[in-house]
Amino acid sequence: MSETKVAVVVGVGPGLGSAVAHRFAREGFAVGLMARNIDKISQFQKDIEANGGKALAVACDVSDPASVNNAFEQVKSQLNAPEVLVYNAGAFTMAGILELTPQQFEANWKVNCFGAFLTVQQVLPAMVERSRGTILLTGATAATRGGARFAALAVGKFGLRALAQSLAREFGSQGIHVAHIIIDGIINTPRVQAMVSNRDAHTLVSPNAIAETYWQLYKQDTTAWTLELDLRPAVEKF
Repeated sequence: MSETKVAVVVGVGPGLGSAVAHRFAREGFAVGLMARNIDKISQFQKDIEANGGKALAVACDVSDPASVNNAFEQVKSQLNAPEVLVYNAGAFTMAGILELTPQQFEANWKVNCFGAFLTVQQVLPAMVERSRGTILLTGATAATRGGARFAALAVGKFGLRALAQSLAREFGSQGIHVAHIIIDGIINTPRVQAMVSNRDAHTLVSPNAIAETYWQLYKQDTTAWTLELDLRPAVEKF
C-alpha cells in the first residue's frame, strides 16, 4: 500500500485556504491546516473529515520560528513529511509611509515573506531526499508594483516573489517545483461578500477556481513547469 501524500496549507481561512485544502483532500491527500486561530481552522478539519478526507488543524504563528517549527513537527509526526506546501498567509496594513509604525511594517513583512522562508525550510529537506515536491506561494499584484499606501504589503510580496525565483533556481533541478501565483483581483470570500454585497460574483476571483489552478500546477509534467502565473477575472482591468 502506498503512503498517503501530505499537503500543508499555511494561512487557512474561509476563502482560498480552505478551497485549496478541500481540493487536495478530494484527491486523497492528508491535509495539514495552519493558521493562528486553532478554533477557526478546527471546523475546516471537521468539514474535510465529514467528506471522507483526512486533515489536521495546527496553530501556527508564521512570524515566530519556534511556532512554525512546532507546527510542522506535529504534521510530520501525525501525518507525514509534506509533499506539497501552499503558503497562503498574508497581512496588509493600508497606510502611507509616514503613517506606518515600525512595528506595523515589520509585522506585515514577517507574514508576507519571512513566514514563507520559515515554512519552506521545514519542508525542503524531505522534498530533496525524495527528489520531488511542490511549493506554491500565493502572491498579489503588489508583488510586481508598489502603490501609494501599499508599501507594507508590496515590500513583503516583492520579497515573496524573489524567494520563489531563488527557490526555483536552486531546487528545480532537484525535482522541487516552485510556483508563484499572482492573484490580480479580489477573492470572493464571505467577508468580501459582506463588504460589497452589490458586486457581481463574476467580477471577483473564485476561490474554487484558484484552487483548481493550484491543483493543476501540482500535476504539471516536469518537462513543462510554471514558475509564475497571474489570475484575474475576465472583466478585471490590467
